[in-house]
Amino acid sequence: MFTYEKALDTILATARYLGDERVDFMDSLNRVLAEDVISDVDMPPFDKAAMDGFACKREDLHKNLQVIETVAAGQVPQKTVASGQCTRIMTGAMVPEGADTVLMVEQTEMVGDEVIRFTGSKTTPNIAYKAEDVKVDDVMWRKGQPILASHIAIFSAVGCTEPLVARRPRVAILSTGDELVEPHEKPGPGMIRNSNAWQLMAQVRNVNCIPNYMGIVPDTEADTEKAITKALAENDVVLLTGGVSMGDFDFVPLVMKKNKVDIRFQKVAVKPGRPTVFGVTDKSYIFGLPGNPVSSFINFEIFVKPLLYKLMGHDYVAREIKLPMGVDYKRKKADRLEWVAVDINDEGEVVPVHYHGSAHIHAMCLSKALMPVAVDTFEISKGEIVHVRPL
Repeated sequence: MFTYEKALDTILATARYLGDERVDFMDSLNRVLAEDVISDVDMPPFDKAAMDGFACKREDLHKNLQVIETVAAGQVPQKTVASGQCTRIMTGAMVPEGADTVLMVEQTEMVGDEVIRFTGSKTTPNIAYKAEDVKVDDVMWRKGQPILASHIAIFSAVGCTEPLVARRPRVAILSTGDELVEPHEKPGPGMIRNSNAWQLMAQVRNVNCIPNYMGIVPDTEADTEKAITKALAENDVVLLTGGVSMGDFDFVPLVMKKNKVDIRFQKVAVKPGRPTVFGVTDKSYIFGLPGNPVSSFINFEIFVKPLLYKLMGHDYVAREIKLPMGVDYKRKKADRLEWVAVDINDEGEVVPVHYHGSAHIHAMCLSKALMPVAVDTFEISKGEIVHVRPL
């Protein structure tokens, strides 16, 4: 049985980059950048006024100053500022030659026909200097990083209107089990609604990949083989839930082998989610996830998500924060790494949510984070600092 670390390393070691494509920059949000974005301009492109006021020489602050022209944003100054002169200037406008300071309007007064004087005691230059933010050929955003909303302004500023981005994996989602019906159906005796598939659909979308729901697979070897064969042929990644433990009707590992899937592991020392299968073909990746929804949710977060990002050229590292425990925590067994669904209270403390087991879907709705509890750790005391992964 693989440890969590060995399983994750095994998964990521199989990842092959899926290729890239150019898209309109407004369609690039949350895509992974496939080449560095380089600036073709300085920012600011010239010395510009940081506020409305009067551009002058700093050495002339004690003098009355003659206004020689007015420059609005987008205009080029026509006159050089000499001693005893100033230019009326608007925020964002180019500072004229000869000036090294912009006086705030609020710190000036008119003392004659187009003559001003400085009424303050001191001032900063109030100039945004050429290239102080960005220089030509500066790297604006690195290859392999997701594109966030804040980057769209950067792309706009440097003319990157068609960034090269990684191709998004197409992810097949299947659920096995004769007991399953779709969410719009009323379950009969012994039946339950298929929640796993739709949970995984949402998680795949959350990583900005392409989910492909392929339905419920009956518990027969023939049906399982047909579904897996089709899914492997048409998708980059296949996610199945159920059918991976040791029951008489659990055909997934057997069918994987028939499809020439190289199974890398079939059990992982994590809780919940021990019966997790992972394999690869020459073009696809396949996970057999546990049938219980909490298990499949967590194993997507800790195993599937890093692989999907890796296929897009991004080395995903889950964000972790340090917080104190709000209560004493105990468990009876410590032979596996356990991922505990936790809330974070108003005092910023970690509190495990009420949890009945890996079928308890509602527990995930109440949790704000996952807390890993290491092997051989039986207790965590109130006030002890722990690491948690925000959800």
